[in-house]
Amino acid sequence: MEDFMIRFLICNVFISVMIGILLIAKHLLKDSLTNRMQYNLWFLLLGLLTVPFIPFQSVQFLQIFSWFRKFQNTSVSYMGNVMNETVSFYGSETANWMNDFGIEISRKAPSRIGLILYLLWIIGVIGMMILALKSMKRFHVLKKSALPMQSPAVHRLYQDCLKEMNITKSIPIYSTVFLKSPIIVGIFKPCIYLPIHLISDYNANDIRYMLLHELQHYKYKDAFANYCMNMIGILYWFNPFVWYALKEMKNDREIACDTSVLKMLKEDMYEDYGNTLINFAEKISHLSFPFTTGISGSMAQMKKRILNIANYHPISFRKKLCGFFMYIFLIIFLLGFAPILSIRAADNNWYYFNEYDKNITYIDLDDLFGKSNGSFVLYDTKKDLWQIYNKEYAKTRIPPVSTYKIYSALFGLESGIISPEQSLLLWDGQYYMYDLWNMDQTLESAMENSVTWYFQTIDQQVNLPKIRDYIQQIGYGNQKIEGNVFSYWANSSLKISSIEQVEMLKKFYYNEFEFSSENINAVKKSICLYSTDNGTIYGKTGTGEVNGKNIFGWFIGYIERDNHTYFFATNIQNEELATGFIATELTFSILSDLGLWN
Repeated sequence: MEDFMIRFLICNVFISVMIGILLIAKHLLKDSLTNRMQYNLWFLLLGLLTVPFIPFQSVQFLQIFSWFRKFQNTSVSYMGNVMNETVSFYGSETANWMNDFGIEISRKAPSRIGLILYLLWIIGVIGMMILALKSMKRFHVLKKSALPMQSPAVHRLYQDCLKEMNITKSIPIYSTVFLKSPIIVGIFKPCIYLPIHLISDYNANDIRYMLLHELQHYKYKDAFANYCMNMIGILYWFNPFVWYALKEMKNDREIACDTSVLKMLKEDMYEDYGNTLINFAEKISHLSFPFTTGISGSMAQMKKRILNIANYHPISFRKKLCGFFMYIFLIIFLLGFAPILSIRAADNNWYYFNEYDKNITYIDLDDLFGKSNGSFVLYDTKKDLWQIYNKEYAKTRIPPVSTYKIYSALFGLESGIISPEQSLLLWDGQYYMYDLWNMDQTLESAMENSVTWYFQTIDQQVNLPKIRDYIQQIGYGNQKIEGNVFSYWANSSLKISSIEQVEMLKKFYYNEFEFSSENINAVKKSICLYSTDNGTIYGKTGTGEVNGKNIFGWFIGYIERDNHTYFFATNIQNEELATGFIATELTFSILSDLGLWN
């Protein structure tokens, strides 16, 4: 959760900027936007404030707001390695080249700042929820003490207001001694509560105006909006800009309701409506029930509302039209922030690995990786122990290139394209620059020589929709498949991190996919690289090429020895030269220093 909290705090910086932009825009366009439009803009803000908590990838149409994203060169694409990646791996007799390297293993504690901030945020959220529950409990006491409306005059007036607003739903009305001003509460079963002093001091105009105001809240479903506002206030309890925005939203809500009431009144009644607010200003206090809506508010809010009533006049069609286009522009502009605010999936090139429930040793391999970037991940199933080098890179997703052929073969077996007994595919006669590709292939030979056309043929026969189903079923990487059937695993569409590579191998090894055990064993046999008295190693390489340069290399696999199974994934990245072969050499060097392979 440390990553979530850090990213959430960064999101709050953008949220604060976004609120500032919205407030400035509302001020500059106050003469162009209607009161209802100004209030409705806040709903867009509420929606954007939920984006950091949505556990899905950014909605595709939001990608049109690309000016908020970092510019990317779309002409660059990852190509699968077409080199002859043969499995010429090393036994103990060829391990002397590793003697020039040393390795220092150190245990590093992960940063606790994110975790501390997360705990503080949770404590704040719990505290706010406790306050909300206390308020709801107080309202429950009020609700139990309230009585159905007894005054015939008020009841008749209320029925007239319902007819005037064309409301056919039965909305009960109650009287209570625990309120100073009217409120309406409830989403599915709304009820109106009037203070007894308002009934006893019966003034038909005052009560009518207040009832019309409360019924406007019902008409525009403000009760639901109020619940959303309070939930946002709980989640963003630490952000003063959000709290200020929520206060302004409540103020705009009351002003919008006032305006809606004024539209129903004759011009000579505007002053009476304003005087009603002034007369009750001393009696109106801030609500202690956060999930209710009413005519109440602070004195500052009352002042703004009275000024709005004093300056109210019907809006011309030209102003409405101008305001509508301004309104649409603001919506489009603010929607552009959505990709930035998405935490879980704004960047699907990142894998969120929960470290705190795992036994992890962080190792230092800087000397071995040298000037190259990359990562190394090792998992011992028997000890339930992870060893990770370069945590950030280990969680960064890149194309799997030829390492994906393990799963391409598995999908082909599961689909019946090939079988463990008959995996031969005939060469179509197309000439390739590598002689070992220019012949018929079985699963073993195709995997050994990384024959790309073999696996592309399998993918073509399985077809992309079925592949998508398989990818989602096993949870492979970012599960994103775009492009054609020949390149989705070799370009920038399908991506996976080193940690995920290890997790996928573990699922594959123990057949957590619930595929045919014969098919699993057939793939295992095809990736068996070397066997000694000390154990057996299985694996697959992969090389990523950009503009003719090999810029990253993979070597993934597992070792069986001493009743242990060790799963590993090595990734090396370099702008000039990084291949699966180099990743393989590096892996054997690391495994040797760890005492796992000689």
